[in-house]
Amino acid sequence: MATITSGSLGSVPGHSNGNGNGNGGPKVPPRPWVIDDSVRLYGMKDWGNGYFGINEQGHMTVMPERDPKRQIDLYEVLEGLREREIGTPVIIRFRDLLKHRLTEIRQAFDQAIADHAYQGAYCCVYPIKVNQQRPLCEEIRDIGKELGFGLEAGSKPELLAVLGLTENLPQMPIVCNGFKDSEFIETVILATKLGRHIIPVVERFSDLELIVQHAQRYSVRPRIGVRCKPSAQGTGRWESSGGMRSKFGLTVTELLHAVEYLKQHGMADCLNMIHFHIGSQVGDIRKIKAAVNELAHIYCELKKLGAGLDTIDVGGGMGIDYDGSQSASSSSVNYGVSEYAADVVYRIKSVCDTAGFSHPRIISESGRAMVAHSSLLIMDVLGKTHFPTDPDLPTVQALMKSESEKPQPVLELIDALEALNLPRVNLVEVYHDALQAREEAMSLFNLGYMSLPMRAATERLFWSIGRKVLALASAKGELPDELIDLPQVLSDIYYINVSIFQSLPDHWAIDQLFPICPIHRLHEEPNRRGVLADITCDSDGQVDKFIDKKTASKSVLELHELKYMPDGKPEPYFLGVFLLGAYQEVLGDLHNLYGDTHVVHVSFDDSPGVGDWDLDEVVEGDCVKEVLSYVQYDSEDLIRAMRRDVERAVKAGSITVAEGQSLLKFYDIGMEGYTYLE
Repeated sequence: MATITSGSLGSVPGHSNGNGNGNGGPKVPPRPWVIDDSVRLYGMKDWGNGYFGINEQGHMTVMPERDPKRQIDLYEVLEGLREREIGTPVIIRFRDLLKHRLTEIRQAFDQAIADHAYQGAYCCVYPIKVNQQRPLCEEIRDIGKELGFGLEAGSKPELLAVLGLTENLPQMPIVCNGFKDSEFIETVILATKLGRHIIPVVERFSDLELIVQHAQRYSVRPRIGVRCKPSAQGTGRWESSGGMRSKFGLTVTELLHAVEYLKQHGMADCLNMIHFHIGSQVGDIRKIKAAVNELAHIYCELKKLGAGLDTIDVGGGMGIDYDGSQSASSSSVNYGVSEYAADVVYRIKSVCDTAGFSHPRIISESGRAMVAHSSLLIMDVLGKTHFPTDPDLPTVQALMKSESEKPQPVLELIDALEALNLPRVNLVEVYHDALQAREEAMSLFNLGYMSLPMRAATERLFWSIGRKVLALASAKGELPDELIDLPQVLSDIYYINVSIFQSLPDHWAIDQLFPICPIHRLHEEPNRRGVLADITCDSDGQVDKFIDKKTASKSVLELHELKYMPDGKPEPYFLGVFLLGAYQEVLGDLHNLYGDTHVVHVSFDDSPGVGDWDLDEVVEGDCVKEVLSYVQYDSEDLIRAMRRDVERAVKAGSITVAEGQSLLKFYDIGMEGYTYLE
């Protein structure tokens, strides 16, 4: 049985929709919808981690420091951006929230170190692959400078970016992961000579040979890290990136060879760090405990062999709770930051104490946990489609009178609809009858034995039955397994001004769940169920899996009915997608040539006499000519070609000069415009 959630086709458990017991009994007066109902429905307290709420106006708010007295109204921010001609879709980053997350990680490890009398230090490094956008990396660098944090680079371009970002910060730790060639390692060695605190991590034995070669060439004593392949693995989608078959790292045999190789070159004391990675978004804390315990034992054994180790890098893996279930599922975690820190510190301390070694410095690469909460996407709804669920029996009956022979499937659908008014009705049986009647009607139509008006009547009756079956089932609070697909079958399609491939690539590629909900009208009951379709021309460009605390996911999202203005256009309706700070921006592609969205940086401002937020920085999204250049088009060549075509049309008399100039003006302005609908 599946639990029903809110919508026009049902109700929230505990919130009556006036249908009584669904069996013809007396109706219960509906309880007014309140803001707390929206909080529960969209799970804000579960996935929001204290950073998100709803104010009295029904607008979603951000509390960057988890302080209810310091809130930023998202709808107000959006209105302010629109006044500045910054439209949706737009990514909003909150610097104060980012700082709070980084500080929380720092404080969690500081507390764990104090609680366990740990004698070593702690440092968190930010892997810029998580989101390499310059403004974000600069903010992390500046906040990290206060907290003693560092940066991580996993490629040559990232290395060059990090070296440039850390000007005049020689003590900021830089960890270098990933494949390396001679040029990469030579750059690292020269940066060491420059005075940078940089640690190249040996992923393959050939890396170590190059490090030794360049270190001797430039007379440098580098700090060397080495990644091992532990037997332990993480959980979820990325568990294969750890373990003995992992892509990177040295086997135990290779580790022993590495120590001997460094001894032969008089550099065993340069092997300062042992590193591993068991996968991103590790949901089960037990996997982390087991892996850290194994790493600590490897650390101690290498120390016994003469390695100059003083640092353990536990890599990435600390996850976040995307779906709010607090479980070990792929979209959640069964631990918090404090528990993670305490377990890492305790495991390393216990092993080192037993072996008689001093406590090493601990490094973690907790990129997802650092930045995911700080960014969100706001997008506008362009319109929607829905199936007509009003049976309109008078019209159906009038149409049937004009038919020479009344189609049996239509008569059966009318009987099924009327059966739903009986006191004791088997909802599953009625729905199965309706399905059978619809299939028979389609067969008759395809054979030429049913008219188009009768087919239309069939569809309308079927959707009406489905809607009523779902409403009656929701009054009981549970959905039978036989009706599990009914919410999606009856759902509306809401069209959103965004590209899933550009802004939510992990949803498209690996079914990653992200919290999605309206950012306003949250004091109103959402009376529709829908799926979201983007503006690309690809059928995969949609969101049809949404977070649900009670089940793995649900196939529809509760949304509000669109309101329309006198000119027929829908009033603005905005949806937010949350916890997007990790990976989504850098993984996005150019499907249909939809480029990067606008990005704005917002911070809290409690100065008297002004609003409660400041617009710190605006990074405008890609314009059309920019995305065309990414795929080797020259906008000037295109404009010239278009001009030639217009002149030929003018000469042929198929277009006037004024019309041609209007087209060229539109074409030219379009090149400078936003790739999304404005």
